[in-house]
Amino acid sequence: MGDIISDIRNRYKRADIHLRFIYVNTGVFFMTALVGILLLLFNRSSESIFRWLDLPSSVSQFCHQPWSLITYMFMHADLIHLLFNMLWLYFFGRLFLIFFSARHLRGLYFLGGICGGLLYILAYNVFPYFTDFVNSSYLLGASASVLAISIAVAVKAPEYKINFLFVGAVRLKYVASVMIVTDLLMITSGNAGGHISHLGGALGGWLFASSLTKGHDVTSWINKAIDFCIGNRTLFYRRRKSKMKTYYGKHRQDYEYNIRKKEQSDEIDRILDKLKQSGYDHLTTEEKKRLFDAGKK
Repeated sequence: MGDIISDIRNRYKRADIHLRFIYVNTGVFFMTALVGILLLLFNRSSESIFRWLDLPSSVSQFCHQPWSLITYMFMHADLIHLLFNMLWLYFFGRLFLIFFSARHLRGLYFLGGICGGLLYILAYNVFPYFTDFVNSSYLLGASASVLAISIAVAVKAPEYKINFLFVGAVRLKYVASVMIVTDLLMITSGNAGGHISHLGGALGGWLFASSLTKGHDVTSWINKAIDFCIGNRTLFYRRRKSKMKTYYGKHRQDYEYNIRKKEQSDEIDRILDKLKQSGYDHLTTEEKKRLFDAGKK
């Protein structure tokens, strides 16, 4: 058993950031499921316990459990709910790392979840349609966070094509449009809270990507807060376009290394510009390989 735990720990340390979130979400799901089974064996319900981790729509209830604005992002109703969100996170997480850094993904996961949760609470307390449900509704799941990551990629590379079974290649801008329109049409459905939070997450993803093009990172405050809490300021990568440090004299090797890194960065920028203008299919095999390798760093 110790070897299994050690292996999981080592895999987690070596994994990319989106895989780390998948590990955490999966671990939380099975841990809560086991606790629920254990309580049920003693004729006790786990619902009252886990409600403290779900996000309530009632403002007064939220004031008693403000941490739920974070914890709800890692809770899932059932295995299908978890599986769908994690598959979506895996796919778009890999795409995200082609265009942005691991640090950006970490911050955006939380930013998207926060935006989704706040819009959910706001909608349930503003619109009369939800008056009868506001004291009994709770939100859980990573959907808002995953939507934020998906929309950010679509804003950054709208012409990027992805292949769907039975459909073929579809540009990201159309995929994003379908997701947003679907959620808008479903905000009065049985899962109204979920679809409203999706829209909040999408808003967070758009805000991140559009602000970053202007040189402003809206996830920086989240990452600083996380760094402060975990006490490790070098756990995740910084932005890909970091300032080049140059040394002279006895540090000649460092200078040459920086020059090579600058050339590699310029080449990636050129490939990204070509991707944005012509689409993924027009990249050469070598250019695709360089993009993939850059996304893994």
